[in-house]
Order: sequence, then C-alpha cells, then structure tokens
Amino acid sequence: MVRLVTLGCVGLGLWLGSVSVHAQTADGLMQQMEQNQAQMPPATAEDEAISCLIEPSMQASLGTQVEGVLEQVLVDRGDSIRQGQLLARLNVGVEKAAVAYQEVKVAYGSRRVERNKMLKQQKLISPQDLDEIVTERDLSELELLERKEQLKLRHIYAPFDGVVMDRMRDPGDMIKQELIMKVARIDPLYVELVVPATQLKAFHKGEPRWIEIPLLGQSFQAHVSVIDQVVDAASGTFRVRMVLPNNKRRLAAGLRCKLKR
Repeated sequence: MVRLVTLGCVGLGLWLGSVSVHAQTADGLMQQMEQNQAQMPPATAEDEAISCLIEPSMQASLGTQVEGVLEQVLVDRGDSIRQGQLLARLNVGVEKAAVAYQEVKVAYGSRRVERNKMLKQQKLISPQDLDEIVTERDLSELELLERKEQLKLRHIYAPFDGVVMDRMRDPGDMIKQELIMKVARIDPLYVELVVPATQLKAFHKGEPRWIEIPLLGQSFQAHVSVIDQVVDAASGTFRVRMVLPNNKRRLAAGLRCKLKR
C-alpha cells in the first residue's frame, strides 16, 4: 500500500513537472514575441505615400452685369484663349447708337467752345457764359465715357491666358446676369497636397519637389509655393501647394499624383 502511494506521488510529481516545463516554455515564447514587437518601429503616416491633386492655377466664371440677348459666342469648350480676347457678346445695337449720338454731341460741344473763345476775346460774351459752354462740353465727354462703359459691359473678354472649361449658353439665349462660360489657367498648374502634421518642418517655400503621375507613368518637378501654418486639429494635417510649370500644356488639370520622396 505504501509502495502504491509512493509510485502515485512520483507520477504526480513527474506530471506536474511536465506541466511546469510546458508553461515556462509558453511564457518564454510570449515574452520573446513581445520583445520582437517592441523592437519593430511603429507604422507612421510618413510610411505612406502622400497623394496630391493637380488643379488649375486660376478659374473664373464669366457672365455679364446687364441683361440682353446673347448675340455671339466666339469660343467653345476646350478652346485656348488669350488675355483680353473677346469671347462673347450680347446684342449691342442700342448701346452703339447711344455712343454714336454722344460722340456727335461732344464734337458739337468742342466746336461751340472754340467759337465762343473767339467771341470772348472780342469781349462779345462774358467769362461766365464761356464757362457754362465749356462745362457743357466737359459733361458731354463724361457722358460719352459712361455710354462706352455700358457698351463694354455687353462684351465678355478673357481675364487671362488659358482654356475654356465649359460653355453654358448659346447664341439667342436671353441672359439675365447669368454665367455664360467657365475658363481656367493651366500654365502653371497647382499641385495641392494634404500632409500629416508630423512633416510640418519637412517642407520649405521655394524648394523643388518631384511628383509622379501614375496615369502617365512620368515624374515632374514642381516648387513649393504655399505652406499652411495652421494645422487642422481634427485630421492632424496641413496643406501644401506647389507650382508646376506647364508651358507646353502637356498636363491636364484634375490628374492625381503622388509626392516622390
């Protein structure tokens, strides 16, 4: 009986020892895994490529301040435009006639002033009379300038070199202070980035940076022009703008890109 108890105790001891060894081995593996994980650098925003978007450097929605019938549209979507180029105009018959009428009044007023200057030299009219005649002539000239400005309001000119993005109206449409077309400047282009706040000191105004356009499989050099000094607290990011030359218009606005490191 004593022998059986002894054997049982020995067996139990061996089993407990085996369990203890296995437990120690498992604990060691867990500790080793934790150490390995602690040695691995944490994933940060810097490990991810910074995406960017290419946009026009300037956009404008063009219309008129006056009402009228759209008489002529000289450009269409996709056309290139030059600064000062006439793009469209409303009907101008009445305004042209008003300008012509006022030009005649100004010419008559100028002749009248010259005649009365001679009369004043001969002391046939008073200085006050001559002053009134000169004032009438001057007011006519100012009114002529006003009529010309009213005529100009019925014309739409390109505010800068660029392209027509969209055309919303056609000849014959009645325009009531509405948009007629949208234009954009694409030389240069702007590259807009949203960057993690941890990289706030990694950008410097004027420095060159390379961007990659996956759709084209090409890289281009741009220069940093604007760095926001206020970080968005919600997203932990700030914005950066770069200027991308496009004098040959090889690139189109709206393309997505990536900042090369």
